[in-house]
Amino acid sequence: MPPLDSTTSITPELIAAHGITREEYVRIQGILGRDPNITELGMFSVMWSEHCSYKNSKPILKLFSKMNAALPRQENLLVKPGQENAGIVDIGDGLAVCFKIESHNHPSAIEPFQGAATGVGGILRDIFTMGARPVLLMNSLRFGDLSQPVSQRLFRGVVAGIAHYGNCMGIPTVGGDIYFDASYEGNPLVNAMALGIIKKNEIVRGAATGVGNPVYYVGATTGRDGLGGAAFASKELSEASHEDRPAVQVGDPFMEKLLMEACLELLKTDALVGMQDMGAAGLTCAGCETASRASTGVEIDLMHVPRRESGMIPYEILLSESQERMLVIVKKGKEKDVERIFEKWDLHAVKIGEVTKGDKYRVLNEGQVAAEIPAKALADDGPVYVRDEEVPAYLAEAQKLDLTAVKEVKDFNSVLKRLLTYPSIACKAWVWQQYDHMVRTDTVFYPGHDAALIRIKGTQKGIAVSTDCNSLYVYLDPHEGGKIAVAEAARNVVCSGARPIGVTNCLNFGNPMKPDIFWQFHQAVSGMIESCTALEVPVTGGNVSFYNESPQGAIYPTPTIGVVGLLENIDKRVPSAFQTEGDVIFLAGETFNELGGSHYLMIEHSLKKGLPPRLDLKREKALQQFLLAAADGKKLASCHDLSEGGLALALAECCLKSESSLGASVKDLGEIRKHQAGLRTDALYFGESQSRAILSVKPEHREEVKRLALKQGVALYEIGEVGGDALGIEDRVHLPVSEIRKLFDSAIPNIMEIP
Repeated sequence: MPPLDSTTSITPELIAAHGITREEYVRIQGILGRDPNITELGMFSVMWSEHCSYKNSKPILKLFSKMNAALPRQENLLVKPGQENAGIVDIGDGLAVCFKIESHNHPSAIEPFQGAATGVGGILRDIFTMGARPVLLMNSLRFGDLSQPVSQRLFRGVVAGIAHYGNCMGIPTVGGDIYFDASYEGNPLVNAMALGIIKKNEIVRGAATGVGNPVYYVGATTGRDGLGGAAFASKELSEASHEDRPAVQVGDPFMEKLLMEACLELLKTDALVGMQDMGAAGLTCAGCETASRASTGVEIDLMHVPRRESGMIPYEILLSESQERMLVIVKKGKEKDVERIFEKWDLHAVKIGEVTKGDKYRVLNEGQVAAEIPAKALADDGPVYVRDEEVPAYLAEAQKLDLTAVKEVKDFNSVLKRLLTYPSIACKAWVWQQYDHMVRTDTVFYPGHDAALIRIKGTQKGIAVSTDCNSLYVYLDPHEGGKIAVAEAARNVVCSGARPIGVTNCLNFGNPMKPDIFWQFHQAVSGMIESCTALEVPVTGGNVSFYNESPQGAIYPTPTIGVVGLLENIDKRVPSAFQTEGDVIFLAGETFNELGGSHYLMIEHSLKKGLPPRLDLKREKALQQFLLAAADGKKLASCHDLSEGGLALALAECCLKSESSLGASVKDLGEIRKHQAGLRTDALYFGESQSRAILSVKPEHREEVKRLALKQGVALYEIGEVGGDALGIEDRVHLPVSEIRKLFDSAIPNIMEIP
């Protein structure tokens, strides 16, 4: 795009370069009653991009709100999807949790360190903008084949960026999930989640209410970094995308730490009316969204905006996505109080405008009108499209799987070893050891458990969080894959003893203009809704990330799920690993001949085929209710979800994550075989049937646990005993725990040591 200034002529080529269609441009002319100037065109470009307007996804996203309205405990959902920067759920005793997950995929593909770092910074601002103090970070990451140098470079850069920002902020990064697959080569996924604690009576809204109230710019200065980032995120990556490096923001976590503390201090005064992060689309978005929410106008003068670069034109100032900046609406007469707080924290706090009558977002520059647009036209009334859908051409062939043609392996030890060293399964300590996961001293379950767990100071409560999505399942069956993603993330939280209270999601898909991609998207959302409805867990909001395609093609559809759970008494938490020699081992749930989409099939037979396991939501709900009852009664010594790798891998993980390196003896799986006639041994050992968990129980609690399972109608099989220094499963698996741990711990460090 050629250099722009106030005299730039609006041509068809320039309109197209801004991602505006001919029909959309005609609509803009109708809204304004004239042609837009270059600044206004840029403002419409970013606000009507998919990243900001959800113009392709909005009709589908409305299904979440419709679902929420039919769920019980409506009063607990204090901020609903799309209302504000993040969702908020009541947790009792006057407290609430504020949480959200968002993507920073395209920036991370171009500049992995800054892309990931600023993704963390942005999600943290979404939390403290609401008045909540962030207390934890999570992330969900996807990369290409880790044996490829480009994937290693992206992996190193993203992890370093996440660690840098979170560690400098003093907020623990307590967990997440990481997968590697060739579909993500050239287009990694970097999804960042944050959660904060807030008092119910201190929730801040991002609305510009009160005509005459001053509008303040606070935080860092404005530069040209991140220019047009929202529009950049709304198109496919190409060979030329490296030229979009200026669209990647540059973060300063130390500045953000000051900004967070100043904003939270401001919250304690009576000077604050509303607050909005200058994230995607920067000052354009912050101004029009605060005005639109309050049905007011906002007028600002760009001559007052602090800048770090000379010669910036209105277009650049309004579209810059420079980090660590906020727009604050202040009570008239309280200006000095606000300025005093930000001066204390050595931050800019400059009055740049005020709330006005009417509905216009009016931007002045040195006394001249640079832009004047109805706020709702930018923030809420953008185009909405109902896209065509069609079943992908690949699906019929991909779902075909003749198990009779899949030979059972003879060496089960060898299969387990290969699973333990597969990067998507292997230990991620190389990653989480770079994160400060213990800062603030509230982390109870460190990374590696089924769910992360923190305590809430001054209470008995704990908050458990899990992120999850098996994208191969979604690729092979988007509806069932969406169901499973929600159920597994919720199951992980339940395994820790916590009750799921809310879901946030980051929906990562390819180009929505392609009917097969949009069909994947719609089907995955419908599956997610089916699980949320059955499990009675509301969706609090999230993010849609389309256009995740590189020249090699689209990524696997990846609807990343974050589930938050509440543990009323943290003393009733349940760890994932075996605890005591002599404890009884149970398998809860049914096992079927389900190998489609499994890691076993992929690793041992080089097949990414078949239907993923079927999820029976009645069984899933019964299992979760059983586990919660057993945890509440302190009847469980440990609990671990079965997912990738199946029973054998889950047992190995329970051993290797044990502090005492406890082994296990699983001598007889005959009862499971009797219950499922014709069950293949490889499906029993490595199949990924849903709604299952490994429990260890003190012998004196054996009968009570059986009674609780019977009450909920959950199949429960006593399969072995904790003890020894090796894992033995019938006569097919025998591995010392020391060898299991060595294999599990070595895979990613060995790869990352490659120059």
